[in-house]
Amino acid sequence: MTTTDEVTRWIEAYRSAWISNDADEVAALFTEDALYEFRPNDPEPWRGRDEIVTGWLEEPDAPDTWTFDFKIVGLLDDGTAVVQGVTEYLDENPTYDNLWLIAFEEGKASRFTEWYMEREQAE
Repeated sequence: MTTTDEVTRWIEAYRSAWISNDADEVAALFTEDALYEFRPNDPEPWRGRDEIVTGWLEEPDAPDTWTFDFKIVGLLDDGTAVVQGVTEYLDENPTYDNLWLIAFEEGKASRFTEWYMEREQAE
């Protein structure tokens, strides 16, 4: 059973990998056969830890150009976490509202599915 503390630790490790863009830190987040989807039923997800690391490092975000806040919305009986987040870019990029589904196996993500939507700017 996945706990809130385990999910929080994983997200903090994700944030650390996002900052460092270190291949080993990214790899440590995912199972060998993990699936990383940028939307539900993504026709071209990253498949497997190696492809996830390669994809992640192809277009890294600079560490001082964004902030990320989150809250854990729920934990499902199958060990999947539901996470709501906000990614605010501090440069010309927009702010995004995020929803993540993260399926866990022994503390690592076996499936990561995200929805992200650009936040409309107030006039």
